[in-house]
Amino acid sequence: MQDKGKPTLIQGNIACGYGALAAGCSFFAGYPITPSTEIAEFMARELPKRGGKFIQMEDEMGSLAAVIGASIAGAKAMTATSGPGFSLMQEHLGFAYMTETPVVVVNVMRGGPSTGLPTMTSQSDTLQAGFGPHGDYCAVVFAPSSVQEVFEYTVKAFNAAEFLQTPVVLLMDETLAHMRERFVHPPADSIEVINRKEPEMPFAWFKRFEMTPDCISNFSAFGDGYRYHITGLTHDQMGFPTAVSREVTDGLEKLRDKILNHKERFTYYEKFMTDDANWLIVAFGTAARSAKQAVIEARRHRMKVGLLQLCTIWPFPDELIAELSRNIEGIVVAEMNMGQLIREVKRACPRKLPILGANRYDGVLITPDEIIHSLKVVHGNKER
Repeated sequence: MQDKGKPTLIQGNIACGYGALAAGCSFFAGYPITPSTEIAEFMARELPKRGGKFIQMEDEMGSLAAVIGASIAGAKAMTATSGPGFSLMQEHLGFAYMTETPVVVVNVMRGGPSTGLPTMTSQSDTLQAGFGPHGDYCAVVFAPSSVQEVFEYTVKAFNAAEFLQTPVVLLMDETLAHMRERFVHPPADSIEVINRKEPEMPFAWFKRFEMTPDCISNFSAFGDGYRYHITGLTHDQMGFPTAVSREVTDGLEKLRDKILNHKERFTYYEKFMTDDANWLIVAFGTAARSAKQAVIEARRHRMKVGLLQLCTIWPFPDELIAELSRNIEGIVVAEMNMGQLIREVKRACPRKLPILGANRYDGVLITPDEIIHSLKVVHGNKER
């Protein structure tokens, strides 16, 4: 990008590409799918200029397989897709969780299921992003709401993946991917870039999946001299398959604890007018943009409403919801789906409060008026 530090007008998908490059991404494998294709096109054009590699695979399964392989070989690697492709990637996502392989997967959501509404917006992959593959693990999922945030959270996604040695999903939607708005590329020296933890011990002492106090093991790229085994089977600290009860439980608990032990570090959110709020809106992604305007409109009508914009969706910030719910009278959860995140809000809320969804799932961006309508309903329920 020319003139870094100066405002420019770019698309959300392009901001994602710039964020990946700023984080040090050197490998991209993908398959074209609306509405994420511009990310692949950008990376195909820009990665070779920087010595990186781009490859278009035969499908989304092959794409994530290639990305996992590149990461194991030492590259910072990513792919981008949309709903149907994200569904195809679930088995390989599970493999990346089990093998503790850092990868970034961008899912630009569209309406579904199946082919659904390929050119229209949605937030209907929210639960799938957190619970897609089978088995026990803990997902990390970020959700930006502006073009500037797309850049920032793409960098954060790579940093979280590298630090935690796990897949990280960046949830966008068609509206955010294709909108163009003001963007400022920050100076390179102001961008935090985290790299994976590398071993410094003698070769004979190295255990790729060692149980450490912070649950983060050393990562050695294949070919660097450290020897270890990789398998999707439950494995011991050297990576070899095991069915020993203690080793199985230790390994699975590590997948969970390495995320939860560092949860606070990677929990991002924005609060808007929550200090004196009696009513709270919870939203994420582009729905949070409408929710912010709903707060402004409601305040004009003397309703003390605040907004909690969740930028980290998974692991779900239970403690944050519990804290904010102490002094409020009701909650509206604004989503562009039939109600997925509201389940988590209800579970995390320690008090019995009226909690109502403001939902739109016809492929069109939810409006502030629709959210205000739900606010009035939940307010009326409280009054009764």
